[in-house]
Amino acid sequence: VNDKVPAPQVLTKEEVHEICAKAKDILLKEPNVLKISAPVSVVGDVHGQYFDVREMFFVGGMCPDTNYLFLGDYVDRGLYSVETISLLVCH
Repeated sequence: VNDKVPAPQVLTKEEVHEICAKAKDILLKEPNVLKISAPVSVVGDVHGQYFDVREMFFVGGMCPDTNYLFLGDYVDRGLYSVETISLLVCH
């Protein structure tokens, strides 16, 4: 795996709570509509597919070098929903 793509790691319950709290603070300050500079990679529903998201970062590049627009449905069907949303929120 590319050394720029984070390797999977187990987060503690406290770390997940901290990530959620920081994400909530940031999202509450964001406007409902954002201007996004081109070029941008548009990503459809990821449904908790952690390894697919990692591969996407490997192929497309990591933030902030690559701009991404995620359309939603980050979690639900995949086995790695918590890991997927944590990866996305932290990047």
